Amino acid sequence: MDESKSNVFEKVRAAGKAAKTASRRMSAASPEAKNNCLNCLAMLLQQNEAAILAENAKDLSKAAADGLDGPRLDRLRLTPAIISEMASACRYIAGLPEIIGAMDTQWQQPNGLLVGRMRIPLGVVAMVYEARPNVTIDASILCLKSGNAVILRGGSEALHSNLALSAILREALDRSGLPHDAIQYIDITSHEAVAALCQLDEYVDVLIPRGGENLVRAVTKQATMPVLKHYIGVCHAFIDESADMERALQIVFNAKVQRPGVCNALECLLVHRAIAPEFLPRVAALLGEAHVQFRADPASIGYLGKYAIPLQENDLGHEFHDLILAVCVVDGLDEALDHIALHGSQHTEIICTENYSNAKRFLREADASMVAVNASTRFNDGGQLGLGAEIGISTSKLHAYGPMGIRELTTTKFVVYGQGQVRQ
Repeated sequence: MDESKSNVFEKVRAAGKAAKTASRRMSAASPEAKNNCLNCLAMLLQQNEAAILAENAKDLSKAAADGLDGPRLDRLRLTPAIISEMASACRYIAGLPEIIGAMDTQWQQPNGLLVGRMRIPLGVVAMVYEARPNVTIDASILCLKSGNAVILRGGSEALHSNLALSAILREALDRSGLPHDAIQYIDITSHEAVAALCQLDEYVDVLIPRGGENLVRAVTKQATMPVLKHYIGVCHAFIDESADMERALQIVFNAKVQRPGVCNALECLLVHRAIAPEFLPRVAALLGEAHVQFRADPASIGYLGKYAIPLQENDLGHEFHDLILAVCVVDGLDEALDHIALHGSQHTEIICTENYSNAKRFLREADASMVAVNASTRFNDGGQLGLGAEIGISTSKLHAYGPMGIRELTTTKFVVYGQGQVRQ
């Protein structure tokens, strides 16, 4: 390791050590102190809106000059409305019930021991993410409410925004009497910083990568601590033979067009063969006018007109991050489920149907962190599902599956009350 890499490792290690020390104080922090911090943060975000937007403008200007594409620029951009949403999320999380120290279950053994499972923080959560500076706030407020410390390493494209937000976070901690070391922001933009963080299992309890497929794969490969993967979002919609077509059209439009660059956007449309001649021309008219390009299989291309080009093999299972939609005609629910099993990413799958049996079967058999009936893929989001915010969407099943909120940033330990019992 040359000197520069050595310096990077020592700086990251120092952040890890400080976070670990702070995590002990956070685990014992009172609900009042944590909620005061979150409400203070909401106030500071709104008071500092102009300064935050000015720093974000620096990032946007550099990103545009560097040729960052439209969807990623969209994820990078902060607006007064987004800052207001951040502040609202702080207040919402502050208003949620305290779960640290709560007993999930409790029972008495025949020998009189009272046994329970108590909810406790994970400890130190490390987060590696790209582009979206709002993740800096979402991740931090969830970790603070759940009694964790957090180490943040955002992408270089959002550096100015993230530094401004992390400074405000630490100010809120100071004002609330909580350890400001509970928030650590790694401002080193080199890959060496991520590599060093991945080796920090001495201090970091769990690592969460959130970004493109290459980032998630690289972090998972290098990490020496448990990883909760926020993996790619290859989301499907199956339009069943019995679907209400008007409702299905609006769902498909929302899922693909509202924000095509996000992980819960629709990437592949599966249509029952019996309704394809009527449904797909309406899809072409509605989504085509919104500049969606279709990658269509042989059975669907004739219905999609000038907006379609032939589907290529690598279009299936692909996250486009753009106004591009793969389209396939299937013979029914069995073929739709087979397609999802082969090409899905365990993120989000939906069915549009008026058939109760098909709806129930889809909910049971489609393997994804969220499955839905007659609702957009865009609802797979912590805020939309009532968690207030999310630190990511786990597409792996151990510990958490789906949007990760406060509860997913905790675990349980056994606690035992005795009256002098000894084991025979």
